Amino acid sequence: MLLCERLPSVQSLLIFEAAARKLSFTAAARELGSTQSAVSQQIRGLERQLGLTLFRRVYRGVTLTDEGLQLFEAVQSGFQQMAVCLDSLQKTRQHPQINVATDFAFAAYWLLPRLADFRSQHPDVDVRIITSQGQYDFTAQDVDVAIIFASQHPVGLPAQRLFHEAVFPVCSPALIEKHGPINSHKALAALPLLKLGADAGQGWLDWPGLFKGRRSTVVAGEPVLTFNNYTLLIQAAIAGQGVGLGWQTLVDDLLANGLLAALPQFSLVSEGGYFVVEPRPAEQLAAKQAFIDWVLAAQKARGSSLVAEAM
Repeated sequence: MLLCERLPSVQSLLIFEAAARKLSFTAAARELGSTQSAVSQQIRGLERQLGLTLFRRVYRGVTLTDEGLQLFEAVQSGFQQMAVCLDSLQKTRQHPQINVATDFAFAAYWLLPRLADFRSQHPDVDVRIITSQGQYDFTAQDVDVAIIFASQHPVGLPAQRLFHEAVFPVCSPALIEKHGPINSHKALAALPLLKLGADAGQGWLDWPGLFKGRRSTVVAGEPVLTFNNYTLLIQAAIAGQGVGLGWQTLVDDLLANGLLAALPQFSLVSEGGYFVVEPRPAEQLAAKQAFIDWVLAAQKARGSSLVAEAM
């Protein structure tokens, strides 16, 4: 027997769903723009077709029988699945949108300066940037792609490394000229230091961690300024207010245009870095994959150009 011969009409099932959800033929008729008598007639016809009693008529309303409840759960689940599927298909076909979560620093110094390139390649894709400086909660947000900083390779979700953590002090060129050659950990620790607050750093390296990682016994002094946002710290460094820690790739452009100067003799490389994570890997969206491919290719090209410049 064909499926269309086994199932009632879609119209009768829609009317049944509304009446079962409202537990009222009158309320269902109001929602459907029909009349109470028309809804009642449709339900009687459905019950005759199925050979089942779906509703008990009670004072000022109706209740579902056991058979009616089972059918209601199946019909509602089926309609919801179809609605979700159609919504996904329409978004993908008409105007795909992806939500990208990352921190303020990565958004400001890496993503936004390059995003025009992605938009030129994929003009039909809307990219929504969601930024935060604290820990990421993927379950609380509708996130398609996350670009996160982590002290080690994330586990539990598909993740690809974007670049390693390579850290070195940065400051304005004028500050280096003012303080002269800085060729020891002691001389570095004596400079006015800029600090990123622990709540803002997501596990980023700090001054004590830099000295310890370089096996130095020097203890960094108290910072002259503390920030809860990395972009503000970098602005303070550019303004000559102190020395901050710079993350390679994030500060490359600022170094190239002379706004910042690096002290590479105090650099430190760790297993940490930025990773591209898929919070919902089961969702195979063409726009999401296009963005991931573009991010990885853009950083690979950037890395190649830096090698060429060094040669």
